[in-house]
Amino acid sequence: MKIPLAWLLEKDNPSVRYFALKYLLDRSDDDADVQVARRAIMRSEPIKKILAAQAPEGYWAKPGSAYWPSYRPTTWQVLFLAELGENGRNRQVRRGCEYLLKHAQAIHGGLSILPKAAPRGVMYCHTANLTWALIALGYDDDERIGRAIDWLVSAILGEDCASSTSGPGFCCAANNRQPCAWGAVKALRVLANVPPHWQSKRIKKTTDMTVEFLLSRDLAKADYPYTERVNGSWFKFGFPLSYTSDVLEASLALCEAGHAHDPRLKNAIDLVLAKREADGRWVMQRSLNGKMWADIETKGQPSKWVTLRALRVLKAAGRL
Repeated sequence: MKIPLAWLLEKDNPSVRYFALKYLLDRSDDDADVQVARRAIMRSEPIKKILAAQAPEGYWAKPGSAYWPSYRPTTWQVLFLAELGENGRNRQVRRGCEYLLKHAQAIHGGLSILPKAAPRGVMYCHTANLTWALIALGYDDDERIGRAIDWLVSAILGEDCASSTSGPGFCCAANNRQPCAWGAVKALRVLANVPPHWQSKRIKKTTDMTVEFLLSRDLAKADYPYTERVNGSWFKFGFPLSYTSDVLEASLALCEAGHAHDPRLKNAIDLVLAKREADGRWVMQRSLNGKMWADIETKGQPSKWVTLRALRVLKAAGRL
């Protein structure tokens, strides 16, 4: 298989270069090239544009725990900064994270999309996205992250989570109160990357439940129990993905959780391979460009981000 590694390692996209060095070439954090790429991320255009739009108080677009209009408020910038590989050491980034936690964390620990952090605004995708992002941004030992993880686990297990929107087993009010695969993928990203000091038997049990839910259906069909048709975006690869997910992100989350060689993942990996172009690259099929402070690549064109994710999945599954 042709692998466009030199393309991914070009210096025009230090974020992709950093992740390719780490996950495709297995370079350590103290590797000189990795460190140079990491420092260059802060000077990249997307990061600079996001930080330039931040208010002095730390928020983006409008104050409070704003979620709309997508994708310009604080919620989304914290997620996008983490996706781009920012490490959270920058003062502006830390100010944004602190602002988010102050205004969005509900009393039970989940992260709300509603004003005054109303518990009924806490949803799987939102809390999981931001918990994953905050861990990536250096909040892995913060007790507020521990509370967010605990809410996520409690909600999945069906314990008292005090949220009318999120029921046991990924049932979601935004999904006709039926299990939401998008929310499960976002949750698995967190559970597969829980810092060692937060690990517990409950988290192991929750991780196993999440994996079994996602693999209970063929990911290449995504026919999870639902009264409406499968959302077509599941089959269109993009970056970043916000509250939605796709086959590629789901496959990567399962690989990170240690299930790269599960036979139930085969059809999904075959689908990933089927979308590969003749030159070994993958195309950006879905984009949030025009809605964010900074555009990411071009829809319909070869994507370093999608290619990076695809190669990580294939590497983990032994299909390269």
